[in-house]
Amino acid sequence: MKYKLFASLALILLSFSAQAKVFRNAYIAFEMPETWKCALEQTEWVCRSEQSKESKEAIIILTAKEVGPTDTFPLYESHLNTPITINSKGVTQESKIVYKAKTVQINDQNWIDSLHMGSEVPNYFTRYVATIKDKIAILVTFSAHKQFYTKYSQDFFKAVMSLRVIATKDLRSRPDLGPIRPGSETLGAPIGSAMPADMYQAENTEKGSNKNLLLAGALLLAALGGFIFLRAKRKKRK
Repeated sequence: MKYKLFASLALILLSFSAQAKVFRNAYIAFEMPETWKCALEQTEWVCRSEQSKESKEAIIILTAKEVGPTDTFPLYESHLNTPITINSKGVTQESKIVYKAKTVQINDQNWIDSLHMGSEVPNYFTRYVATIKDKIAILVTFSAHKQFYTKYSQDFFKAVMSLRVIATKDLRSRPDLGPIRPGSETLGAPIGSAMPADMYQAENTEKGSNKNLLLAGALLLAALGGFIFLRAKRKKRK
């Protein structure tokens, strides 16, 4: 009886894994939601939902480079344990560190893992997962608006747990397998520029909604005040 139960569970798990959508490029592979799609933007891969509304709520960006002098696990950890400064619409602000960088092992590969708020886009949580293997440095970022982070947390968790470095040792000598950035650059430097501009619309929509709520509240208070005033005036006449 127990054997049959375990066999059934194994078949269910296998069926789920068979249905999972897997993204692969020259250096990494991972599972992502069925409705998502990845596109190459210069040297960064940008993954988001194919549904217009959800595409503005969350995003995954992948980038890789040749290992250079700034590519070490201690330096990654130090960088991610420092607030990240961004300039949004002329306003400079620092990110908030949700949890400090830590070393985690995913599929026999060590990664540095950290979570920031407002480090790439205002009001967006961004999880940074970075690693080094052979002569390749890889960074994967998972960003979602604060209103929707819980909605995508399970998808992000599955994607992180499925990360596998598949880069071949001759990747640098095979530009057709790329693209990867040169070792002289800093890992993660282009992530902000790769963030689609429409990701800011969620922030603007939220602000617009708050303004509408405040306006509605003000109108309601004004109407209530007018009602009380008229009622008091009628009482005086009586």
